[in-house]
Amino acid sequence: MPTYPVIHKESKEKKELSMTMKEYDQWRKDNPEWDKDWQAGVASAQELDGWRGEANSGGWNEILDRASRQPGANVTKNRDYQF
Repeated sequence: MPTYPVIHKESKEKKELSMTMKEYDQWRKDNPEWDKDWQAGVASAQELDGWRGEANSGGWNEILDRASRQPGANVTKNRDYQF
C-alpha cells in the first residue's frame, strides 16, 4: 500500500499515511490544513539502488533490439546509464 508523507501547514507536525490513492484523495479533501511533505522526497535510497541496477542491465536493450528488427519498427535501443 502506498505511503504519503504529509505536514500540517501551521504546526509543521509530520505524519506518514498508508492508504490507497482514492482514500488519500478523500483524506486531502477532508483535511485541507495538511499538505504533502515535499521535503520527505519521493523514494528512499534503497528504492533508488534497485532502480539503478535495473537501468544498468543490458536485458532491456536486448528486448528493444529484438523489437527493432520487426518489419516497420522504429524502436531504438535504450542508452546505457552510468552512475
